[in-house]
Amino acid sequence: MDCNDLEPVDMIVYITEELQARYHSAKDVSSYAHIFQDFLRRWEADSALDVVKKQKIEFEKDLDWFNVNQPLTLTSLHGKLVILDFFTYCCINCMHVLPELRKLEELYPIERGLIVVGVHSPKFENEKVANNILAAAQRYGIKHPIVNDEHMSLWRCIGIKCWPTLLLLAPSGAPLLMLMGEGHGLFLEYFVGEALRFFGKRGELKNFLLPLKPLDLQPASKLCFPSKIAISDEGNFAIADAGNHRVLVVNASGVVLHKIGSGMVGLIDGDFFTSRFNSPQGVVFLENDVLIVADTENHALRKASLSTGLVETLVGTGEQGHDRIGGKIGPLQDISSPWDVAIFRTRDMDMSFHMDEQNIPEKNIVLIAMAGTHQIWGYFAEGVIWWKFRKFEPGTCVSLIGNGTEENRNNSYPQNAAFSQPSGLAMAKDFLYIADSESSSIRKASMVDGKVLPVVGGDRNPQNLFAFGDVDGKQYAAKLQHPLAVAYNHRNDKVYVADTYNHKIKIINLQSNSIETLPIKSSDGVSLEEFGEPSGLCVDSQGEFILVSDTNNHRILRVCLKSLRSETFSLNFNSINNNTVTDGPSNFAPELIKSLPLRLCKKLRLLINITLDNQIKFTAEAPQKWSLISANSTLKALQTRGDVENGKIVLNLQRVEGDLLNPPIESLKIRISLNLCDAKTCLMKSFSVVLNDEEETSPTNADNSLNEECLRVHITTNHISLT
Repeated sequence: MDCNDLEPVDMIVYITEELQARYHSAKDVSSYAHIFQDFLRRWEADSALDVVKKQKIEFEKDLDWFNVNQPLTLTSLHGKLVILDFFTYCCINCMHVLPELRKLEELYPIERGLIVVGVHSPKFENEKVANNILAAAQRYGIKHPIVNDEHMSLWRCIGIKCWPTLLLLAPSGAPLLMLMGEGHGLFLEYFVGEALRFFGKRGELKNFLLPLKPLDLQPASKLCFPSKIAISDEGNFAIADAGNHRVLVVNASGVVLHKIGSGMVGLIDGDFFTSRFNSPQGVVFLENDVLIVADTENHALRKASLSTGLVETLVGTGEQGHDRIGGKIGPLQDISSPWDVAIFRTRDMDMSFHMDEQNIPEKNIVLIAMAGTHQIWGYFAEGVIWWKFRKFEPGTCVSLIGNGTEENRNNSYPQNAAFSQPSGLAMAKDFLYIADSESSSIRKASMVDGKVLPVVGGDRNPQNLFAFGDVDGKQYAAKLQHPLAVAYNHRNDKVYVADTYNHKIKIINLQSNSIETLPIKSSDGVSLEEFGEPSGLCVDSQGEFILVSDTNNHRILRVCLKSLRSETFSLNFNSINNNTVTDGPSNFAPELIKSLPLRLCKKLRLLINITLDNQIKFTAEAPQKWSLISANSTLKALQTRGDVENGKIVLNLQRVEGDLLNPPIESLKIRISLNLCDAKTCLMKSFSVVLNDEEETSPTNADNSLNEECLRVHITTNHISLT
């Protein structure tokens, strides 16, 4: 490791990149252990890294902490492998890292030697406020300790350069690795496992727990972090109840007509009681009885039919994608954090001559704010000929506007434009209005040719993503702070904006491209309404009221546009069946449990054979995945995730003795996610196989021979069973 001429932070980056290069060039999984163990031995012995190892890294005193009942110090964490996650809660890339960290915490809990600490390093002024960080931690289900480093002191001390950044510390507190950006989940799974074995054998791991204090979320109503709102032609509203992982359909009086989703996290198609979502954000009515849902953290586009009571996945594989072009049939196309949806209707632009243009049917295009790739995508259920006579095939999902670069770049050519985390959409005649949250601007895209134009906020410099504030005015002179929603009122030709981090609702004059704050009064008619990061807006069918998702206050407000007085839009659940997944069909089986004598195994070759009912089959080319989400502490898995090939999973485990301080955790949990189809629809099936230890009286496998167990899982349309 020749890095004598580098600064400490550059040394860490250098050795990290060197290790990742070796990891990515490895021919097979079995060589990972050798690569990582060799790295750790060299890291420990290399005197050139002494300047890194002697760095004094510590949290400042008197900072706000969450999820613990007392402040932590890095010194007190010595004896554990520590991951510091430098994040800011608005950042979509930071959100993408959270599932990777959650998986690590499931595989390697604190008692096995790993501690994750979130170091919140805010970009926006609003993100410095402790209560807002608390709400974000609740919203995203963060269970590990978080510190509010509002002045970014630790960030500056170390020399961090971007969000997100993960800094791994050895049990001595010395920096091991620095990983920038997202997408390091699998690398970390293998590295952390080997690092715990390495330091465990040297007796450097200590047996202690943290003073954890999980956040208790007590919303003031049955809503939890509500997000986007949509209206049907009949005047019913759909509300993305993101924190409850469901969608509600209500009438104009607030009576709940449908609860879509069980309220449990997952990606499961089926009826409204057993289907599952993961923090859905965007909703729009395709028809009065058909709802399109941006299922954000499932990285999927879902369809809910109010007439049949069924949920179907239209687009997405269930895993975050990195494709910036698209073009595959929906269930085969991976996408990234869809945040909002809108409908544009158009006829084929094929230059054909028609005697009566009005008799040519319009086709629906579902427009998607793809926050994860900073683009606008389209889903084409029917297929259409559109810009420059391009033909979009039926069922495909395609990138339409934006090249994926994170900028605030307007351009006459749609593929040369760039966005920065587009998060809100509103159709207004032939223009799509876009809340481009990370550039703190509102922009518009022509649905005639894809041209992107500025409206208000942001900066003329497309690379300046820090031009935010709270200033009413015209175009670039106006300043917003991370707006998340827009809504168009056809009655007055105005666009309303949820200026989220300024906790305000504003209105745009489209003729002058100027914006002003609406002085919305609370129900007493005197004091101004106090919003909490509003993130959803919808104008009623008469253009007289707007509904506002007052997200951090867990409520919907109804605002009269004439008097500018607000009132709570109360929801009435009395007429809706309150069934949940637990009182739905009895054959719903998300977890299949089997007992095996795990502690007696020297080696274990586990075979899982999945068979399907004659009416369903595996969707061709769609991903079929498995992953180990809870690991046995003394049975080392050679592979923690993989593909289900021809319905078969092979998991090889080997006994590892004497490298951990704690008693073995004798259980294994394997999550399986399948894409299936029948004659008419695509089906998402997700379930877990849980293997518990069953201690036997007589020892087996004493000769170190290979144990092999074969499990058979049979799946029908409505049932999953284990034999």
